[in-house]
Formats: sequence, C-alpha cells, structure tokens
Amino acid sequence: MLKVQQAAPNFKTANQHNQPISLIDFKNRKNVVLYFYPKDDTPGCTIEANQFTALVNEFSALDTVVIGVSKDDCASHQAFIDKFNLKIMLLSDTTGELCEAYGVWQEKEKNGIKKMGIVRSTFIINKQGNIVDAEYGVTAEGHAQAVLNKIRQL
Repeated sequence: MLKVQQAAPNFKTANQHNQPISLIDFKNRKNVVLYFYPKDDTPGCTIEANQFTALVNEFSALDTVVIGVSKDDCASHQAFIDKFNLKIMLLSDTTGELCEAYGVWQEKEKNGIKKMGIVRSTFIINKQGNIVDAEYGVTAEGHAQAVLNKIRQL
C-alpha cells in the first residue's frame, strides 16, 4: 500500500475520449484527486461519481482535478459520463497496471466468495507529485465532501 509523502506512481493511460493522460501532465499545475472505483454505472460508483461532479467547481477553485479510475474501457466511461452528465475525467485501466501500482487490486469477499477486485480507494496528490493522503476501503456516500475538506487543508 502507498503511504503519505511518497512520490505518487506515474501513469499514462487513456481517458473517456481515448486520449492518453499522464500524472506528469498535472505536475506543478494541479493537485490531483485520483480515486479508484469498481465499475461504471453501479450504485456505489454512481453515488461517488455524482458527488464528485457536484463539487467539481469547488475542487477546481482549489487548483484540483478529480480523476476516477476503473478497469472499464473508454466507451464504457463515456457512456457513464453521458448517462449521468458527469464533469470528471475517467481513466481506463483495462490492463490493471494502474490498479496494481496504487495497491487497490486486492482480494475481496462477498457472500462468502473471495475474488480479486478494485478496493474503493482515493489518493490526494499535490502539485509536486507526492501523495498527501491515501485512503483504502472508502465508503462512497459523502466521500467527495470529505476529500474536498482535506484539499482545503493543503
């Protein structure tokens, strides 16, 4: 698992428009909220994405970009954005490389069945590219507001 004050693992992966996005794109320009979620258009993931969208202007006023990551492909991300009018960027990690780098691909248990999956997690990365907050196993409801409160403390 990643720790506070370490350099955030760099990445380069496609967003919902199939354009390559890299963490370096934001260095010395923006703070980054990088949140990992299990699947597009599922109940908890929709709540989280909608709540981040509702606060996107407040994040932006604090020089912060919100980026969601799942293993869904670019087309799925675009459909999710269109369906809910989301105002955040979504990255496609179909290979799982980004999930592995951030330690969110973990064994989960549901109804007594164990399987690998994305543990809902959020990382706040400052303009210098260092992790200033790392939270694994978050709850979707109210999480966006809690993250915004942390950004205000930077």
